[in-house]
Amino acid sequence: MTTQTVRIVNVDEVEPNRRRGGELRVTLGPATVGCTSGFMGLAIIEPGEMITEHYHPYSEEFIHVITGELEVDLDGVTYELRPDQGLMVPKNMRHRFRNVGRAQARMVFQIAPLAPRPELGHVDTEGIEPAETVGVDS
Repeated sequence: MTTQTVRIVNVDEVEPNRRRGGELRVTLGPATVGCTSGFMGLAIIEPGEMITEHYHPYSEEFIHVITGELEVDLDGVTYELRPDQGLMVPKNMRHRFRNVGRAQARMVFQIAPLAPRPELGHVDTEGIEPAETVGVDS
């Protein structure tokens, strides 16, 4: 029998990543729990915010919406995402998430397998737009 280290990670323990918009917090990943097969976390997207378009050349992304009203663009086609819905984004598919509601949106994401090196995991196809250009009324 092997001894394994178990670590419970609270979302408030990890620094938010805001490079692509929204607030991404990787709670379970190589840096937090030493995993080697993928990573998981919480995306917090305020009304009018978005996570900019990108794709993963090595990984699939699994999404589960907890709260809020989101739209996701998958290779240029828009779909609605609501609480209790899940989505799998295949490798190499461009995707962008927008909060189109009036309340904060929260979604759990999991990406696997890991890219050979962290800098190869995401390919950005656009930069962050100011919230006022996203199209949500104040």
